[in-house]
Amino acid sequence: MENIKEKTAGSYPVDVIGLGMSPDDLTPTHLRLIEAADFLVGGRRHLSSFKDRVPETHEVTADLKGLVAIIKKRCSRDRIVVLASGDPLYYGIGAYLVRSLGRDQVRIHPNITSVAAAFARMGEPWQDVRVVSLHGRRSEEQLEQGLRTADRLAVFTDPTASPQWLGGFIRRCRIPDIQIGVFERMGSADERVSWHTPESIEVENFNTPNMVVLKKATHTNRTFPPLHLGMPESAFDHQGGLITKAEIRAVSLARLCLRPQQVLWDLGAGSGAVSIEASLLMPGGQIWAVEKHPDRIAQILANRDRFGVPHMEVVQAVLPKGLSRLPDPDRVFIGGGGRNLTETIAVVCRRLTRNGVVVVNTVLMDSLHNTVRCLREHGLTTDVVQVQVSRSQPLGDSDRMQAMNPVWVIQGFRNDR
Repeated sequence: MENIKEKTAGSYPVDVIGLGMSPDDLTPTHLRLIEAADFLVGGRRHLSSFKDRVPETHEVTADLKGLVAIIKKRCSRDRIVVLASGDPLYYGIGAYLVRSLGRDQVRIHPNITSVAAAFARMGEPWQDVRVVSLHGRRSEEQLEQGLRTADRLAVFTDPTASPQWLGGFIRRCRIPDIQIGVFERMGSADERVSWHTPESIEVENFNTPNMVVLKKATHTNRTFPPLHLGMPESAFDHQGGLITKAEIRAVSLARLCLRPQQVLWDLGAGSGAVSIEASLLMPGGQIWAVEKHPDRIAQILANRDRFGVPHMEVVQAVLPKGLSRLPDPDRVFIGGGGRNLTETIAVVCRRLTRNGVVVVNTVLMDSLHNTVRCLREHGLTTDVVQVQVSRSQPLGDSDRMQAMNPVWVIQGFRNDR
């Protein structure tokens, strides 16, 4: 049992109490601390249950610096309690008060989080759930990455990043088979839980506060594995051998040095395999896959939609034509420049942003020399690696190694200070 706080170093410690989902989740110790308070701080909804039980209340606004100033001024004479939703240290006000007032001046009283409450209502464990907070922030990059890599997400919403907005975001990211659970006003008399698709949710209305659980549907008959780096060529629709092999893909993506929110051009995209795997490394970015053959365009689109790759646009054009309408690239991959390789590289170098990177794959010695010469003529520093891969093949009761064609991976990078 906790004692009612006493003064330390001339001031009372500030008690920050998590309300859980409602005042019903408070323990007797919590209630004693609240009733002994001289000054009770919290949101309007929190204070409504206690306004007649304490001498003075203060409603929390967006001005947290002002709140800290008030607390510092009053804690020498008043017992102060701050009420927080859920758990104070779980996307709550607790961490801010600890940083602002000092660890020794704040006592945290934990409680049930809304994530724990939501999964309790679902009867599912939640130790592996990815949590993203959009409350008062737009963590679109983190949200997109979670959608790509996690099977279950818990999302803290706000009036702007609402459940309806989430539905539109999921559709724009082309993530298939997502179920959206909306948990409205948990712990209140009008609590409601409902499930929707990204298409249906955009016309719904929801009470606040609410939070969302995103679940990917499970497919026992799924033909293709989840997207990851180094996917086998069989995972992609492609024409004959016109696909960058998995091992070459891995090296090429490493040499591109991809980062979030960049613009990537994939020129001579073939099957789109490089673009699709690149999406894992550049959340929030833009990918432009350019290919001249209509049948390969159809394959790129099918592969893109199969893996739900966000922010990937497909352009049919003969290089270097068609590049003028694309945004300036931070990174460029050229897997098939054809006869116009040097002309394409010249256009790329003129459009490349500061500290940009170009990676060109080729198996021909003439293309190797022409690429290095052209990149250097346009002021880029070059580095070349040759990748030679052998794959195991069954032979009798054992295996042998089957050599594949060596590939030159040419990197050009702009050294802008």
